Amino acid sequence: MTEQGPGDFREFVQSRSDKLVHFAFWMTGNWEDAKDAVQESLAKASLSWERIEKPDAYVHRLVVNSVRRGYRARRREVLVADPPEVDVADPGLEAVTSRAELAGALRRLPRKQRAVVVLRCCLDLPVADVARMLHCSAGTVKSQLSKGLAKLSQDPELRGMPRPSARGGTT
Repeated sequence: MTEQGPGDFREFVQSRSDKLVHFAFWMTGNWEDAKDAVQESLAKASLSWERIEKPDAYVHRLVVNSVRRGYRARRREVLVADPPEVDVADPGLEAVTSRAELAGALRRLPRKQRAVVVLRCCLDLPVADVARMLHCSAGTVKSQLSKGLAKLSQDPELRGMPRPSARGGTT
């Protein structure tokens, strides 16, 4: 076991909070839910911090579990009769719109596919780490990733968005 002190936890929180919130956002599609999931996860991690051997993997797993619990608790969406008009001529707004469309497309994936796509593609974690975090085999990670990316490529909301290339850039 790794001996870690309270200062280590504070440093962990300061250095990883933003990335954890972004990770949770890609899982939830909502900044407030993402922040709640990370806060809940960090609170749980703090209780057993001295016994945690791999803090990054452990906390990411806590975030995934928190998002799952939150998803089960509120399986409803708020519908708005008249959505606000958006001027897409602003390039900054286009990026936000693209992110919102991607987040929406991710939300339409089944939970396991969404988790795998986010962990592999957004966080760039190795297959073995994703498998360990999701308590499944590497083969399951690969098949869920393949299915998830295939669904995303067919999503009508994402048509016209730049596609990632094999080397990480966009085409």
